[in-house]
Amino acid sequence: MATIVAEHIGRLFISLQHIRQVPRMLTEAAPSMPATVRDFDVPAYLRDSHISSGYRQLHQSWRYYFLSVFQRHNETLNVWTHLVALLVILAKFCDLAENVDFVNDRHAWPLLILLVSSLNYTAFSVIAHLLGSKSELCHFIFFYLDYVGVAQYQYGSAVVHFYYAIDASMYSYFKGVFMPAAAICSLLSFVGCCYGKYNNLQTLIRKIGHVAPSALAYAWDISPVVKRLIFWSDASNDPALVFHLGQVAFFLSAAVFYTFPIVERCFPGQCNFLGQSHQIFHIFLSCTTLCQINASYLDYLGRKELYLSLHASGDAAFFAQLYAATLMACMFTGGIILRKLNVVLDLKHKCL
Repeated sequence: MATIVAEHIGRLFISLQHIRQVPRMLTEAAPSMPATVRDFDVPAYLRDSHISSGYRQLHQSWRYYFLSVFQRHNETLNVWTHLVALLVILAKFCDLAENVDFVNDRHAWPLLILLVSSLNYTAFSVIAHLLGSKSELCHFIFFYLDYVGVAQYQYGSAVVHFYYAIDASMYSYFKGVFMPAAAICSLLSFVGCCYGKYNNLQTLIRKIGHVAPSALAYAWDISPVVKRLIFWSDASNDPALVFHLGQVAFFLSAAVFYTFPIVERCFPGQCNFLGQSHQIFHIFLSCTTLCQINASYLDYLGRKELYLSLHASGDAAFFAQLYAATLMACMFTGGIILRKLNVVLDLKHKCL
């Protein structure tokens, strides 16, 4: 008996020894990654206020930046917060597709636009934060793509609010204006973000470029929901209103953390990996989107009689075409801006 026990103990000891070697084996198997650097080792356009370290080195291979999704740096959680949101929204999309005929029911197309635009903006954000450190030109390319995602998501928000959430009296005033104005606001938001990014070193100009047009677009897009929330007592049994209230509260919270780096200012140099205001902004914005999708789905189910009476049979198709036109206009405008920016960067590099 003692011999058997000793053998088992010996095997257990050997197994524990093997388990202890696993971390070292994984480290040896993983590709070696260049160490992150401090803020003074990267160009000014890559630096974030009060973030002193964790910056990835420039001009590395594409493989390095793709694999950095599994490394610790100051963009890791900016990538993962929206990557997780992307997967959750995709799962929600698949769940809704089992109950909604997105192909044949044209009145479901606004909801489809919201879902597609939500997937786009989270995916574009992941790409920007993951690959934006490769070079100066790549930084602008990928963050301009991120701003395309923001603009087309603003349009997606507008179309579901106008199609499902609006009431008859408000619709009569804005029926021929609301969606074209929403498309213009989305394009202005994109241009403002691009201009703000180009003037990255001038914080005030950057914030005005990013915040002012987006605030205008949001105020316009959310107006049908705000009116419903004001008169909540008239429809207190409406389950969608709870989610509408949630999306407004989450968005306003997200806007605060996007505009003001509150946490970094309170704890300078301690938010290089965790606790950045932009990470919190991502989380609140993701919650906004999920509340918005739930609210729009409930409106699609519960307000069918109203939106069928308001919208002509061809409205959904027109709004889908306007969404495609808005997306293409942003991409085209971004291409023009990037072309001019590339000339400026070439001249700057030649002068160095």
